[in-house]
Amino acid sequence: MKKPTNKAGRIFDILNVILMIIIILVTFYPFWNQFILSFAEKKYLYAVTPQWFPKSFDLSAYKSILKYKDIWTGYFNSIVRTVVGTVLGVLINAMIAYPLTKKDLPAKKFITTGIVITMLFSGGTIPLYLLITRDLHLTNSFWSLILPCIASPYYIFILRNFFLSVPYELEEAARVDGAGYFRIFWQLIMPLSRPVLATVALWTAVGHWQAWYDNLLYLQKPSNWGLQMILRELLVQNQSTNIQTAVASTFGSAGAVDERQLKCAVVVVSVLPMMILYPFLQEYMNKGVVLGAVKG
Repeated sequence: MKKPTNKAGRIFDILNVILMIIIILVTFYPFWNQFILSFAEKKYLYAVTPQWFPKSFDLSAYKSILKYKDIWTGYFNSIVRTVVGTVLGVLINAMIAYPLTKKDLPAKKFITTGIVITMLFSGGTIPLYLLITRDLHLTNSFWSLILPCIASPYYIFILRNFFLSVPYELEEAARVDGAGYFRIFWQLIMPLSRPVLATVALWTAVGHWQAWYDNLLYLQKPSNWGLQMILRELLVQNQSTNIQTAVASTFGSAGAVDERQLKCAVVVVSVLPMMILYPFLQEYMNKGVVLGAVKG
């Protein structure tokens, strides 16, 4: 990429860099602030001025969280949901997308139009709630969190566009060797589509990990809640009785650790898995987004 030689181009680049820096600070600082406060002593927790660097290193909040059973229950439920939901989501979306690349698919235009319509219109929350609870009887069921979002029109078209970029000659050679569509899909298309599959997997995993609203709608038992729902109860609803019990069992007094420090530590613990996962998939993600979007 050539550097702009005129004055207007240089000014544009400078303004663009400044804007990007501002956006990064605005998005990164809230989490960084929570991270700092999770280690902060009480005298630093309610400071008015912004804190850019840790001024103390107190692990009391994290020691309490280790004995907070609801956190581990939420972690387990969220991990199971994320793994199962991501695997099934990627497979289902890929198996829907692949046939749409075939010219001889019966009613191809009708099916494609139907998928596009679902991107523009939806039945809404109430019909979905009635479908899950009254018709399918999935209240308090693990599948009430998986089935409603197992397929995504957006992911289907991203995968379809990528599959179209695979050279047709490879499939033709496989057909000559006696491979059917099913074998071609599993042994040829899927291995060649790792970048876009990793991209869809990451998006799907983040969606499942961050979900809490469906927990609120369909799960009445707290033992079935995911981590984000437990986080909501603690931060929004101020249901901190159980975590105060964990503090008391650790330090002998429920007031030994400030409530704000505990909440900050819980936020950090809930975000860490996605932050650890993202760097491993970033290489595939950038490539997958571009290749999945440019092919018509």
